[in-house]
Amino acid sequence: MSSSIVRKFAMALSGFFLLFFLLQHMSINMLSVFSPDAFNEVSHFMGTNPLVQFALQPVLMFGVIFHLGMGIYLELKNRAARPIKYAMNKGETNSTWMSRNMIITGIMIMLFLGLHLYDFWIHELKVKYVQGDMSGLLPDGGFRYWEELHEKFHDPVRFGIYILSFVFLALHLMHGFQSAFQSVGFNHNKYTPVIKKLSNIYAIVVPLGFIVIAAYHFMTQS
Repeated sequence: MSSSIVRKFAMALSGFFLLFFLLQHMSINMLSVFSPDAFNEVSHFMGTNPLVQFALQPVLMFGVIFHLGMGIYLELKNRAARPIKYAMNKGETNSTWMSRNMIITGIMIMLFLGLHLYDFWIHELKVKYVQGDMSGLLPDGGFRYWEELHEKFHDPVRFGIYILSFVFLALHLMHGFQSAFQSVGFNHNKYTPVIKKLSNIYAIVVPLGFIVIAAYHFMTQS
């Protein structure tokens, strides 16, 4: 097995891991729309559970960094190996815009991720490890997680950035989902069309779920 195949396989595995995480993250955040109390309870559990904080969270961070780095590396290698540029080769006739611009959508997602980490992860580190507040409680006794999420969407500019980022996420997923299956060797005349349909469904439903969450919190600002 060549090193190129190994890299693509590892890239696909990291992609599967992140696909699962996105679905789980969206599902938990959707609780903030339907049940603030349930969202607070789940958020407190995730934020204080040692297994999540000190085992799964580092794995997640590594997965994100590895996926971006390997994606850029493979794309640059592929472009260097092409004897004729897409503009000369009419690449649009045999590939989609998403497949030709995965590196662009990926970088846009990572730029958004920097904002997202600043908004929530770094804030959480400050509260727990700098201020020393591990309780997650507000002065009135309720958990702080829903209030903090809700407050982030009072700014229309930030709301717009989040929505645009979810659109880029959808474009990235439309190709990335099915590409991951192909990279691990799952390519069958009977099942590949089904995977493509599932890819489109996932690429629409998950980003749309995040958009619904952001829109709800933006539109219900007091």
